[in-house]
Amino acid sequence: QVQLVESGGGLVQAGGSLRLSCVASGRFFSGYAMGWFRQAPGKEREFVAGISWFGGTIYYTDSVKGRFTISRNNDKNTVFLEMNSLEPEDTAVYYCAPVDRITSGARNVGSTWGQGTQVTVSS
Repeated sequence: QVQLVESGGGLVQAGGSLRLSCVASGRFFSGYAMGWFRQAPGKEREFVAGISWFGGTIYYTDSVKGRFTISRNNDKNTVFLEMNSLEPEDTAVYYCAPVDRITSGARNVGSTWGQGTQVTVSS
């Protein structure tokens, strides 16, 4: 099993920046692609960004391209999401997870989610 602890969320004004971190422990990190998801109130969870084990393959959903950057530090079992030019539409709880692919429709290969980190962008 994998344990995931997300942090770095907060309240920012539109146009601001945040850097999210996710520390993973247990199986399903080493050798796995990792992804960030988000879930806004009343909406389904959405796959936002993904990165392969060595970082050579990266995916972003269209709405965050050019604004978000995903990265990872495998020595520290950590995945990051740098978010710039934040918009009110980015408001959501953000989660990380090991994923089965680095394309649209990626799914969490673990059986659990972390607690997530709340990102709120005011207009």
